[in-house]
Amino acid sequence: MQFTSEVTEMGVTERAFALEVAGERVPGIVWTPEGAAGPRPVVLMGHGGTQHKRVDTLLARARSYARHQRWAVVAIDAPAHGERTTPEAAAAARTNLQARIGSRTQGFDPEAARQMMKRTLQAVPEWQATLDAVRAIPGVGEGPVGYWGVSMGTSIGVPFLAAEPRVQCAVLGLNGLRQGADEFARQAASITIPLLFVFQRHDELVNVEAGLALFDAFGAKEKTMHINPGGHVGIPAHEREEFERFFLRHLGPGGE
Repeated sequence: MQFTSEVTEMGVTERAFALEVAGERVPGIVWTPEGAAGPRPVVLMGHGGTQHKRVDTLLARARSYARHQRWAVVAIDAPAHGERTTPEAAAAARTNLQARIGSRTQGFDPEAARQMMKRTLQAVPEWQATLDAVRAIPGVGEGPVGYWGVSMGTSIGVPFLAAEPRVQCAVLGLNGLRQGADEFARQAASITIPLLFVFQRHDELVNVEAGLALFDAFGAKEKTMHINPGGHVGIPAHEREEFERFFLRHLGPGGE
């Protein structure tokens, strides 16, 4: 892990880093409380499709967790996102997503589905290598680990959680179990950690039946599903408090 910048503001230290995994440069950020000295809980945050590690909502949540709960928070750019793509490709991806939302197109064409699977398979070992690296940072250490990721963050999160025993709880959502997705269903069934699953009743990309099917597929004994009105990008603000309470219950507060 190579740190590329560091800044401290309002009690939070933000360090950008780059990590090489299987020949790929994986850029990321770790947020810690200013002066953090010992082990503490860490929350891994996976961004959504067409987004990146510093998208506004993720950035606000990361800073709040580090400042108020004294947790460490980590985000990386998923394959073909953020620093790992071009501005032109990123703009085209956003245009395509808006078109899918506008037309209520569920699922992907075969080539898009293939690319999504490729990115998912690549992202799992990248997240594992990132967790290895950040736990070696003084002020992070080997405390309990949580994961947050909805939409594409769940597409990546399900196989990651199925493969990574160090994660102790997770917030997932805005995703579903589609017909023929046998491997995804198997991975979901193997996940037994506590889960909070958030879903939008009028999601243009995933129907409620698919969301319920994925929720039912998870092997966790402790799992909760929140369904709110609105579209795919309309998770209400009050859910942020629910996410924080969930992580506090399962990870505990941070230390010094």
